[in-house]
Amino acid sequence: MPAKGFFTDTTLCIGCKACEVACKQWNQLPDDGFFFTGMSYDNTVALGASTWRHVAFIERPVPLQTQDAGAFSWLFSSDVCKHCARAGCLESCPTGAIVRTEFESVYVQPDVCNGCGYCVVNCPFGVIDRRSDDNRAWKCTLCYDRLREDMQPACAKACPTESIKFGDLDHLRAEARARVEDLHEKGLREAYLYGEDEHSQPGTGGLNAFFLLVDKPEVYNLPPDPVVPTKKAKDAWTSMGVAAAGMALAAVGAVLWGKER
Repeated sequence: MPAKGFFTDTTLCIGCKACEVACKQWNQLPDDGFFFTGMSYDNTVALGASTWRHVAFIERPVPLQTQDAGAFSWLFSSDVCKHCARAGCLESCPTGAIVRTEFESVYVQPDVCNGCGYCVVNCPFGVIDRRSDDNRAWKCTLCYDRLREDMQPACAKACPTESIKFGDLDHLRAEARARVEDLHEKGLREAYLYGEDEHSQPGTGGLNAFFLLVDKPEVYNLPPDPVVPTKKAKDAWTSMGVAAAGMALAAVGAVLWGKER
């Protein structure tokens, strides 16, 4: 079965939050955002255990040479779990609660999760989180139940501007590259793809939910060079081995020097 995923074109997002609402309704997620955050437009603030889709409102200053002083523009971006090709949450889960589905998505089995939190600290995007009531980890499932019935994920179906596109990854990547070329021809030279494949993002093996951006990843609260922590495990063990060998040689040298004296 071909791998499925999301292509989110942030240039088409209007910040309506229809995807957030649809996600919560379909997955029966607890409400949030009903407290003072100081961010009236972005009441949910970030992805979490009860917010699996989050539309960020990013205020960006406009260059002074093109607008009056103090002017700004908005960037909107609907963030979601990236369903990484190499997923830190999956690799670190000690109970086997996190699995790779037949659609190549990353799915947390709530009945197997023991709430240890290893997945939380091993996600380079800070996506997965635990609920306070039972400590179990939760995140986007790519609407696994809907996919099994040959239905679109709720967020993609609800998006009125088709900013969120769902489908076979190979098709989405081709569509995304064509979209970038089109934007470049129209003068939006800063448009580029984030996490499109393993070549553009080797630290995660590429993302099954990738994005078209028009500013630095940090502006969208995305890491510029995300790396799955387990990817560095071999280097860490090698460094520890070298250090241990060095200490052993130092100890032997100290003993021999003491005998000579």
